[in-house]
Amino acid sequence: MSSLPRWVLIPALLGGLFVLLPLMAMALRVHWTHFGELITSESSLAALRLSLQTSAASAALCVLCGVPMSLLLARSEFRGLSLLRSLVLIPLVLPPVVGGIALLYTFGRQGLLGGHLEVLGLQIAFSTTAVVLAQTFVALPFLVISLEGALRTAGTRYEAAAASLGARPSRVLLRVTLPLVMPALLSGTVLSFARALGEFGATITFAGSLQGTTRTLPLEIYLQRESDPEAAVALSFVLMIVAVAVIAVARRRVPS
Repeated sequence: MSSLPRWVLIPALLGGLFVLLPLMAMALRVHWTHFGELITSESSLAALRLSLQTSAASAALCVLCGVPMSLLLARSEFRGLSLLRSLVLIPLVLPPVVGGIALLYTFGRQGLLGGHLEVLGLQIAFSTTAVVLAQTFVALPFLVISLEGALRTAGTRYEAAAASLGARPSRVLLRVTLPLVMPALLSGTVLSFARALGEFGATITFAGSLQGTTRTLPLEIYLQRESDPEAAVALSFVLMIVAVAVIAVARRRVPS
């Protein structure tokens, strides 16, 4: 700290206040005397339960798809790799509502794949599955970024040593590569869960807002904002606490 110029402290404090003051202002608006009633209504509990379930499913999908993607980006060398990495990270900069429109024109009834899935009796848009897909679309890059960086930092020397001793590629992956980057994998999974938990734009565009089916907690907060502002503030506070807890867990998984 002593090596830093003193003027750095001023913009750092301003940045911290810019983040913390709105959260403090929201916490001060919570009606604590009715807090329990506000967050335990039938619609609120259904939204919270659905959010936790779909976010967990989304995080699992992120691991299932994100680990191979990270391995490909970190361990491969081919023309077009930079372009592929850019495409994978597009959801980070794309407005979520645009992602929802893209998913709708892919899996919707008149979409690129949706029409064929309808023939098979599979309707994805405006279902719980659509919520999971929307959350996965926006959360997947978080795991890919975390894991790819860890893979590049870890290098390939241990993998090469294991391969030279006769270990098959799958065994090297499961016994050497993944244990080396497990902290980053856990951190990326937790961050993906957190991003999925707070997803709004892609969800409402692609899945709609049906209570008990597609109405997640962010959507419930948005709807309550007009009809019951006190409930919206209370639910927002709950979501903020969950987010803080998730980030704290993720930070504990990152080696110092």
